[in-house]
Amino acid sequence: MDKDVEELLSRSVKEIIPSKDALAEVLLSGKKLKIYIGTDATGEALHLGHATNYMILEKFRRLGHEIIFLIGDFTARIGDPTDKGVARKQLSREEVVENTKTWIDQIRPIIDVDKVKIMYNHDWLSKLTSEDWINLTSNFTVQQMIERDMFQERIKKGEPLYLQEFLYPLMQGYDSVAMDVDMEMCGNDQKFNALAGRTLLRKLKNKEKFVFITTLLENSVTGEKMMSKSLGTGVFLNWDANKMFGGIMSQPDENMRQLFVDCTWLDFEGIEEALNQHPKEAKMRLAFEIVKIYHGEEAAKMAEQSFEEAFSKGGIPKDIKTVEASSDKSLADIFLEEGIVSSKTEFNRLDKEGAIKEIENGVYRVGKHRFLKINFI
Repeated sequence: MDKDVEELLSRSVKEIIPSKDALAEVLLSGKKLKIYIGTDATGEALHLGHATNYMILEKFRRLGHEIIFLIGDFTARIGDPTDKGVARKQLSREEVVENTKTWIDQIRPIIDVDKVKIMYNHDWLSKLTSEDWINLTSNFTVQQMIERDMFQERIKKGEPLYLQEFLYPLMQGYDSVAMDVDMEMCGNDQKFNALAGRTLLRKLKNKEKFVFITTLLENSVTGEKMMSKSLGTGVFLNWDANKMFGGIMSQPDENMRQLFVDCTWLDFEGIEEALNQHPKEAKMRLAFEIVKIYHGEEAAKMAEQSFEEAFSKGGIPKDIKTVEASSDKSLADIFLEEGIVSSKTEFNRLDKEGAIKEIENGVYRVGKHRFLKINFI
């Protein structure tokens, strides 16, 4: 198999539907595909988890395929129920527009956005009539919708399950029909929605769609997402070089391999070479490679030097984040709100391990590389 195609079908790939062999056959035939990825405008910043997909899309683009970057400016207002124990907050049109203002600049370092088609699903979803919606819903049963794990959990707990949440997969699915695509790329958390699109495309246009599912950046210990746009946790593409370097250094050592594979341009040989170093040196290399992508080599070198100066001497970083908080608010809630930890489960684990310490009045160190100064009021 062609080396470029083999890497595309194996690196950062969770599953390919209907199969890897079927997609390989099409790619090797020379046929050019129309491929899209959609991202809901639920936050102002994209993170490294999104970047994984855009890096893969850039490889497809370089092979001559048509790439669509779809901004979910309509679906964001409804809210994707994926992995949510409660309904998402519904956003206003103004909030959605504000969230997407800098997205293109954020992904510019990893994909040639001037050669990518940028589309907005408000353009077609807002124009569907009541009759259109009735016709769309007739392609699915209630049983198909409520089989989703998060819906089953809410039903068992007696928690609300709103009708618009049933419509979300239909909206994302209709995107495939409106754009007449050959393939959708998504994370594993979007599989249900992507398959809804596959169903609609088959029924409405008699066309098969590939679903290219990428690996999610997950904590290999807790199994929780490392990156979340809506929760504001993770390493974000709009961070400056120093903050991004520190954020990567704060990731658990056991996640380094996946971060190298999913978030850098290094080939597999270069990744193995980096991982064969001492863990600290390996992580420094990881942080350098990622920061270099978004800020350039010189900025990456300066961020590396700044990090060494701050932490090799056991000091406190000069640009430590400082927040004000009510004295009756728990540390767990503060750390979660400020993105210092990804969940209360992580906070409890770190606390139990003795990894959360107040090293000065109001200055907390979490693990080795995360710091927060809290002014209690």
